[in-house]
Amino acid sequence: MQRRYITVDVFTDRAFGGNPLAVVLDAEGLSTAQMQAIATEFNYSETTFVLPPQDKANDAQVRIFTVRSEIPFAGHPNVGTAFVLASRAAKTPELLRFEEKAGLVPVKVLIDGGRVIGAELTAPQALQRTNEVSAADAAACLSLSAADVKTDRHVPQVASVGLPFLVVEIASREALKRARPDAAAFARALAQIGRDVVYFYTRDVPAGEQPLDLQARMFHPGASGLSEDPATGSATAACAALLADIDPARDGELRLRIGQGVDMGRPSLLLTRVRKQGGAITSVHVGGGCVKMMEGTISVPGQVRG
Repeated sequence: MQRRYITVDVFTDRAFGGNPLAVVLDAEGLSTAQMQAIATEFNYSETTFVLPPQDKANDAQVRIFTVRSEIPFAGHPNVGTAFVLASRAAKTPELLRFEEKAGLVPVKVLIDGGRVIGAELTAPQALQRTNEVSAADAAACLSLSAADVKTDRHVPQVASVGLPFLVVEIASREALKRARPDAAAFARALAQIGRDVVYFYTRDVPAGEQPLDLQARMFHPGASGLSEDPATGSATAACAALLADIDPARDGELRLRIGQGVDMGRPSLLLTRVRKQGGAITSVHVGGGCVKMMEGTISVPGQVRG
């Protein structure tokens, strides 16, 4: 059977930047094993599969797969899928609603001059702050020293708005740049908290990288060992929510411009907004631009061994 797909670069305004995503448009009838095989074949950090919604009030059911497994929610897959569907629509929608395992994900379509240029999602879950990790253990995961980890605002902590990440603040841009994943430390420190992903950032942004508020990186298990993600919307949203939560302001909106992927040659720009009212977070958003890259069909065997 033939299935149509489109690939896009997400959280960028130019080709070969941001985070690549494959969107399989007509996924109805595919088994979970077939979806996983297709995602592994693309070998992107995520591949999405668009299916009819279970509730006709929504626009689509979207399933998200890494090269290893299905996940309940992710950032750049939602932004990229919304961009693809809105770009193909006879009448450009202002908002799309995606049914996902983490819940309903509203995605606002970004339009400039009548052209779809990107999207902004609203996180499907409230901020959850769970396990903490020592500065020494977090640093070891990144091949850094404990002195490279800042703990004045928050200790290394797992945060989630739909998908959990260990969030770590790094003291300097130089330390962020020289970080390398250490598999033994990942296994030792993160297995204790049931996580396998580290998102780390710094406020030390040099003048040449302004007007960014933060620079960030993210290490995670890939198809063959630990690898780096060039733009991680779900982690960015979780980090922004964490920073808003510890901000003393009780009302208003925290906006952050966050760079990622710079040190791996795929610069990305992620724009976040976190709204607070009465000291409580009411909504978390992350968005950015997209660029269409490829379009075609993929041949899927009738049976795939799972």
